[in-house]
Amino acid sequence: MKATDGHKPFKSGYVALVGAPNVGKSTLLNQLLKEKVSITGPRPQTTRNRIAGILNRSDCQIILLDTPGIHKARDAFNQILVDTALGTLGEVDVICMIVDATATHREIDEMIRERLSRIGIPVVLLLNKVDLVRRKGDLLPMLGELGEKWACHAIIPISALNGDGVDLVLDELMELLPEGPRYYPEDDLTDQPERFLVGELVREKVFHLAHQEVPYAVAITVDRFSEDPERRRVEIEATIHVERDSQKAIIIGKQGQMLKEIGKQARHDIEALLGCHVFLGLYVRVQKNWRKDPRARADFGYRPQR
Repeated sequence: MKATDGHKPFKSGYVALVGAPNVGKSTLLNQLLKEKVSITGPRPQTTRNRIAGILNRSDCQIILLDTPGIHKARDAFNQILVDTALGTLGEVDVICMIVDATATHREIDEMIRERLSRIGIPVVLLLNKVDLVRRKGDLLPMLGELGEKWACHAIIPISALNGDGVDLVLDELMELLPEGPRYYPEDDLTDQPERFLVGELVREKVFHLAHQEVPYAVAITVDRFSEDPERRRVEIEATIHVERDSQKAIIIGKQGQMLKEIGKQARHDIEALLGCHVFLGLYVRVQKNWRKDPRARADFGYRPQR
């Protein structure tokens, strides 16, 4: 889509947000969009699916792909997450590699660097969480070291949480993206259906409120999504699937208090998402060792990449 009237050409394209677990990919996506599209949490591997956030402006449309954290997978389920992330690398125009400024070990970053060096797609390296670096004098040598190791288009220090440096990221993406059409309607914010987003918001609350291994053993199904336009109300029933009876007891909590709090916090965010009143019914079901069961994993939407 070339400009013929003296204006700048319209640009569009796909950008992958990649990195190790818990480096801030989902936080950055939400910050760029100024909307909550991808769930976040204090634990690594909160993101399990590739989620597209669509940034629409008068001069561009940028499709930002949030991906699961790349790590050394030790089982089939985690390998699916890693393959989901790696599978995006050959499908995009630009890659945003996100590095945690507070990390003390960078083995995963090195593994990703080796992978990216072979694919020939422009890389913008983002040094995230610079707001958490106590000695700001450490940032300059850190950036210098990254510049020596990485063959990238630009290195930008940012705080995805606070929004510092995010405008610079957009400037670099605009420079690298090709001319092209709008791939999605101008009012679309994501490629995911509302049912998926609802399930993710419930799972996010489990990540924030539960402890130990429980959040990782959870999968969510949205069993009913019934809209009542006249009453501006949506009735939703969802099931929280866990792997063991002890996990079910934790999710329910004493006198049902944990489940009630999960529902309360999830309903608040779902109402903000849908813009109407929501009735949310939550149930808990034990699906023994579902992460080890290929059929159960597929039923929950976690399939091997082909």
